[in-house]
Amino acid sequence: MITNNASAVADGPDRDHHDTDGKLAVSKTAPPAGVLRLVQDIEDHNLLDARGYKRPLATLPGYHKGRTPKSKGRTYPPDPPSVDELSRLLLACGDRPTGLRLHALIVVLWRTGLRISEALALNESDLHADDGSIVVRSGKGGKRRVSMMDPWGWSRVQPWLKYRQSLEPGPVFCVITGPTSGTRVWSHTDVRRDLKRKAKEAGIRKRIAPHQLRHAHAVELWREGIDLLAVQRQLGHARLDVTQLYLRSISPTEVLAPIFARSGPVVSI
Repeated sequence: MITNNASAVADGPDRDHHDTDGKLAVSKTAPPAGVLRLVQDIEDHNLLDARGYKRPLATLPGYHKGRTPKSKGRTYPPDPPSVDELSRLLLACGDRPTGLRLHALIVVLWRTGLRISEALALNESDLHADDGSIVVRSGKGGKRRVSMMDPWGWSRVQPWLKYRQSLEPGPVFCVITGPTSGTRVWSHTDVRRDLKRKAKEAGIRKRIAPHQLRHAHAVELWREGIDLLAVQRQLGHARLDVTQLYLRSISPTEVLAPIFARSGPVVSI
């Protein structure tokens, strides 16, 4: 009896053993509940990203539920960067592949006024350098439109587009490294992080965000005398009053300067 009990203990509950008929009986011991719960969480909440790496907790569904956003109630003035600041930002990008990609994205946002979501959704077939057009297939509200970019802008994005040819077909602004290089779109979060870092390297001591480049585009078009309706269509605004809000950064004296420059009346006094 003692020998049999000792043998049973040595075998343990997880070992295969023979039943009374001499047949091999497979252990039916279930995995611990914690393991099953973890596997279920991975399946339900997609804890791994497209590359198979563990996702940060802040990206999981429901993580921010009930939390007050840090930016709630805060408003940022329309303070678009100047041409000098944008030039310094472009110089800070460098000539490495990641720098070429950021350089091209800055130019597209600045010279077309696209929203960041619209720029990141561009495919290679949406760019038409021959007539300067860029097709936005799904803008705000799912609307399709065509925006234009000047020859200088096209010349500045060519280095990235040339390098892009060495990657798999996909979005224009894609990830460069890893198994999904060329096929997965560059994330909004990474764009904002890289912009912030390059602005600091360029010595720009103010907030630089993708949407500010859209404001800069609108202001420059107005200063160049482009009709406001053309600006509205370029930006994809449904209402003209929204386009006018983009011009709030222009000082009143600049807006009214043509009145000061009026010629005097030709009258006899």
